[in-house]
Amino acid sequence: MQKRVRIVKKGEDNSNLLYWISLTGIERLKELEDLREQYNQWRYGTEQGFQRVYRIVKLKSASR
Repeated sequence: MQKRVRIVKKGEDNSNLLYWISLTGIERLKELEDLREQYNQWRYGTEQGFQRVYRIVKLKSASR
């Protein structure tokens, strides 16, 4: 893929807006999640996960 750079003045390029408008709500959320993952990979270097893992254990009652 050949990379291209085009310089435009602010407010003159509608291609970005037209792209987002053309997507459905679900597609926009998927794209947003992809952007979030890319940012976290760039910023933190690893995939974000839970800081702690909790386990819920049901204990047997001593009175039974």
